[in-house]
Amino acid sequence: MTDDATTTRLLDRFRTDLRPFAPVALWAHGSLAGGDYQEGHSDLDLIAVLEGPVTLRTLRGLTRLHRRLRTAEPLAVKLHCSYLTPGSTAGAGLSHVTWAHNGLMRRPVTPVTRRELQAFGLVLHGEPPEKLLPPVPDAELRSFVVRDQKEFWRPALDKARRWEQDVWVDLGMVTFARATVTLQDGRLISKREALELLPDLGAPGVVVDDIRRRRYGDPAPQADGWAARRAGLTRSFLGPAIDGLVAAHEPVTGG
Repeated sequence: MTDDATTTRLLDRFRTDLRPFAPVALWAHGSLAGGDYQEGHSDLDLIAVLEGPVTLRTLRGLTRLHRRLRTAEPLAVKLHCSYLTPGSTAGAGLSHVTWAHNGLMRRPVTPVTRRELQAFGLVLHGEPPEKLLPPVPDAELRSFVVRDQKEFWRPALDKARRWEQDVWVDLGMVTFARATVTLQDGRLISKREALELLPDLGAPGVVVDDIRRRRYGDPAPQADGWAARRAGLTRSFLGPAIDGLVAAHEPVTGG
């Protein structure tokens, strides 16, 4: 799983605190499952399948659980968990109660996440993903990846100021590289592999080096003006790159 003591302690406490909610399964996906986890930098992306319905009482209990956890374990700010039930696991289009960014929200468990879980999901408790999640067809996976690039990431480039934030640069660049590989040959790759691929896709090297340094090296303070320059370089690359990717892989509709 991980050799990082703080992360292991956090996950152990989360499993213990989750017992009153009768979890059928608890899985990790993302960096922790994929072998590219960096303590303090990576999110802890989890999926819990609870035995009973998610009622108002359940929501209140989960809120208390996560708030206690954040007080006791500072790293819990990185822990995100979606809550499913055995009757809702097959609904790829359903939104599920999710704890993320210090609050409850609803969001789907995407085809990419489902494929990750089935390919290399980490079982922290209970049943494995293949027992509870139906397979993700290749066509469904590719359709989602194209739609995500076209309908989320491409319009997001119009919001110039948000691209001065590390999180937008990191996720935008890495997600594009991962989408490229998935659409070309159906594989899911790690963030490390995505960073290695980006220069070959034409990404600006200084931006890729910046992401790599902050994720794997020493996150030194940025020079004055760097955030704005980096935003411009990132947006100038991603705009035409996403357009080309979508044009190459979007299904052609008949007229």
